[in-house]
Amino acid sequence: MIGLRFTVMESEASLGQLVESLLFVAGEPLTLADLVRALEAPTEAVEQALQELATHLQTRGIRLQRHGDGLQLVSAPEATPAIARLLGLQASGRLSNAALEVLAIIAYRQPLTRAQVDAIRGVDSSGTLRALLARDLISEAGRLETVGRPILYATTPAFLQQFGLLSLADLPPLDLPQVEAAQ
Repeated sequence: MIGLRFTVMESEASLGQLVESLLFVAGEPLTLADLVRALEAPTEAVEQALQELATHLQTRGIRLQRHGDGLQLVSAPEATPAIARLLGLQASGRLSNAALEVLAIIAYRQPLTRAQVDAIRGVDSSGTLRALLARDLISEAGRLETVGRPILYATTPAFLQQFGLLSLADLPPLDLPQVEAAQ
């Protein structure tokens, strides 16, 4: 009887409602494939429901966040101070200029190894990388298939949340000066 009741209730819910419910109860980010499998719906229909949900949530207290293949519901960035007060969280301190520099390099060029970050900055970044790992703003994203198999670093969903971004596509465009060709 319970199985029949669930099927009837499920059929009465729209695909958008089901997508929102699954994202709400998930303890971790879900992929599009996870949603398609759970909902037994076409990929295009689930993607459309995600787009509609993201649009609907733009003026709400939660947002749909995309990070790589992961999708999850997160609190709106503008709610951070109130949430911190409610949970009794203290500000974890500001990021140093070096940390912001390394974070920007990784955000725009991820995944990168420490040596690649060092080559761009011109200084050793190992301490800064450790600090960013400890704050969960970056994570290990695999290993480069080369001699020594160095660790690759990429940003995390916590990075997006901290900076009020819904996806990496929301990063402001880089405005790099044009280098004149040598004559």
